[in-house]
Amino acid sequence: MSQLKSLAKDTVIYGISNILNRLLNFVIATFYLTNLFNNEQTEYGIYTIMYAYMALLLVLLTYGMETAFFRFGAKASDRERIFSTGFVSLLVSTAVVVTGFIFFSDEIAGVLSRKGDGVYVILFSLIIGFDVLSVLPFARLRLEQRPVRFAFYKFLNVVIFGATLLFFLELCPYLARHGIAWADIVYNPNHKLRYVFWANLISSIVTFLMVLPMLMRSKLHFEWVLWKKMIHYALPLVAVGVTGIIVLLAGQYLIPWWLPGTEEEKTIQVGIWGASVKIATLLNLFTQVFKYAVEPFFFKHSEKGGKRSMYGIVTRLYTIAASLGFLTILLYIDIFQYLVGSNFRSGLKVAPVLLLAFVFFGVYFNFSIWYKLTDKTRIGALISTAGMFVSLIANYWLIPHLGIMGAAWASLISYVFLSLLAYVVGQRYYPIPFHPERLLVYIGLAMGTFYLSQQLDTTFSFSLIPKLIVHSFLIILYLGLVALFEKNGLVRELRKGIHR
Repeated sequence: MSQLKSLAKDTVIYGISNILNRLLNFVIATFYLTNLFNNEQTEYGIYTIMYAYMALLLVLLTYGMETAFFRFGAKASDRERIFSTGFVSLLVSTAVVVTGFIFFSDEIAGVLSRKGDGVYVILFSLIIGFDVLSVLPFARLRLEQRPVRFAFYKFLNVVIFGATLLFFLELCPYLARHGIAWADIVYNPNHKLRYVFWANLISSIVTFLMVLPMLMRSKLHFEWVLWKKMIHYALPLVAVGVTGIIVLLAGQYLIPWWLPGTEEEKTIQVGIWGASVKIATLLNLFTQVFKYAVEPFFFKHSEKGGKRSMYGIVTRLYTIAASLGFLTILLYIDIFQYLVGSNFRSGLKVAPVLLLAFVFFGVYFNFSIWYKLTDKTRIGALISTAGMFVSLIANYWLIPHLGIMGAAWASLISYVFLSLLAYVVGQRYYPIPFHPERLLVYIGLAMGTFYLSQQLDTTFSFSLIPKLIVHSFLIILYLGLVALFEKNGLVRELRKGIHR
C-alpha cells in the first residue's frame, strides 16, 4: 500500500473515532455543563481555569517523551528500549509531582482558582497522573499503526466520563428525591463541580487499566545513556509545548489578570470565553485528527527518500478542509449557538476571529514539522517562545480595552505570526514546496464568502430557514471556487503521490 493510501486509511479511522469522541465530549463538557452551570457561571469559570492549567501541566509532565518515542522508536528493533526507558522516566517524575500537589493542595488552589478548592487540586492532579502514564502506550499504538485499538480506548474513555457524570449529577439526585438513602449520602447539590472532577478521574483510571496489559508485557528497565539522548531531543519540545499551550489558552490564563472588574466578574467572563472557545475548537477536530495520523507518518517516512512535495500536498488538503470548517461553523452559527447555555452565548461574537486563528494554528503545525524531522527542536522552541511573547503582548494591550474580543484578536495575531516565522525559517533548513500563496487563496475565499453572507443577511434580514438555505448555497459556492482555482492541479499531484 502506498504512503498516501496508508495515511488516508489511518486518517479515516482516527477521524471517525476522534470526531465521535470530541462530539461526545463536547456534548458532555460544553452543552451539558454550560446548561448545568447556566445560572452558576462562576463555577463554570473555575472549571475553565482549572482545565486550562491541567492542559499546561500535561505538557510539562510528559516533557516531550511522546515525540521522542516517535523519533527514536521508529525502528522496530529499538522500540522496546525506547518505550521502557521513556515510561520509567515518566512514572518517577509523575509520582513526585502528583505527591507534591496532594500535600500542598490548599496552597496551590489559592494560586490557581480560589482558596478552599484544595480538593479540586487533589482530584485534578490524580487525573493528570493517570493521563500522563497513558501517553506512551497510546503513542505506541499510533506508531505501530493500530488505530482501531487506539480509537476504541479513547472512545471508551469519553463514554465512561459521560456515564459517570450522569450517574453523579442526574441519577443520584433522582434517586435521592425518591427516598433512596445511599443516593442522598453520595449526592450533595453544593458540590456539582466536584463530581465533574470525580467523573474525569474515574475515566482516566479505567483508561490506564486498559493500557496496563501493554505495560505488563514490556520488561520495564531504564537505560541512562539512552535517556540522556531522548531528553536532549525532547527538552526543547517542552518549551514548544508550554508556549503552545499558553498561546492556545491565553484567554483562560490572562483574562483573570488583565480584565477590569471584580474577581467574580472576571471569573464569569472566563467561563463565557471558555464556552466560546469550545464552539471554535470544533474546527480543531480535523486538526487533531490530522496530527494523530500525520505526525508518526512523517517520522516513519522522513528517512525513506520520499518527495517533500507530498508534505506540501497534505498541507493544502488540510487548509482546504480547515477553511471549509471555518465557513461551515460561521454560516450555521444560528444552530451551533444552542450547544452552549443561553447565558454563555454573548461570547459567540468572538467566533469569526477565533475560528480564523485556529485555521492558522493548523497551518502553523504543518509549517513547523520540519524542526522535528531534522532534530532542530531548539529552533522550534525559539519560534514558539517568540509566538508566546507576541501573544502575551497582544493580550496585554487588547484585553483591557476589548475584553474577550481582545483575547480572540491576540490569538489570531499570534498564530499568523507563528505561521509566518515557521515557514520562513523552515525554508532555510528544510525547504518544502508549501505554495503559501495557494493556502492564502483558500483562506481568503472562505473569509470573502463569510463577508458576503453577512452583507446578504443585513440587506435582506432573512428568517432562520431562508438564511440557512442561502448559507448552504454559499458553502457550495466556496467549494466551486476552490475546485475552479485548483482545476486538475491537486488531483494530478495526488495521483503522482499515490503511485510514488
